[in-house]
Amino acid sequence: MHENHRKRVRQRFRQAGLESFPAHNVLEMLLFYAIPRQDTNEIAHRLIRHFGTLSAVLDAPFEELCKVQGIGENSATLIMFVAQIAKRYLAEQVQEKISFANKQALHRFAVSLFTGMKSEAAFLLCFDNTTQLLHAGQISLGTKHAVSLDNRTLLESAFRHNATKVVLVHNHPNGLAAPSRSDVVRTEGAVKIFNSVQIQLLDHLIVAQGQCFSMAAHPKHMRIFHDEAPSILLQIAADEK
Repeated sequence: MHENHRKRVRQRFRQAGLESFPAHNVLEMLLFYAIPRQDTNEIAHRLIRHFGTLSAVLDAPFEELCKVQGIGENSATLIMFVAQIAKRYLAEQVQEKISFANKQALHRFAVSLFTGMKSEAAFLLCFDNTTQLLHAGQISLGTKHAVSLDNRTLLESAFRHNATKVVLVHNHPNGLAAPSRSDVVRTEGAVKIFNSVQIQLLDHLIVAQGQCFSMAAHPKHMRIFHDEAPSILLQIAADEK
């Protein structure tokens, strides 16, 4: 009985995609591949009842997923894996069109990097001379309240991708989209480190609660970047006043 039902669900998906699938049916089909001989429909309903939405299920930590009846290690891992695939897919699709000159697109991209993250993390965005994005890579993963930056890792990432300009991005998962005092200090240090090898740190973006704060565009912090800031930074600062 279950096999016939699964066959019909798969056929429905092949013919029409997920457009007509409610959230629990999406999860039901996903769980086919972790739970081979059990009705996954009720488990999918439990997930939605527990977390509220499909996106909340996909963003849930491993331990929380395993608290739902019927979800074991394999199912929780599969759900997390699919969420990370979706995140990487979207990042690669967007990355090809990102330029430092397009402030709105850059900020949306920065926010997307931290989808589902519960801990602080740092990314380095590498740009060429025309400020076209070459690469976006995670360089550090910290705790819920802090993340460290290693100078060697910063430089190695920039060199590996032939960057002449870079942007630091990190998140405040439990705070505001605004730099702390330690963020200011580490930004000043990063500017010096990159300047020493003729690489320009264009900005440090702080992401929190779906918002993105640009230090280089804020009058209070622009001095950090001012000596090396190109005209585009001056324009962004003017736009944000």
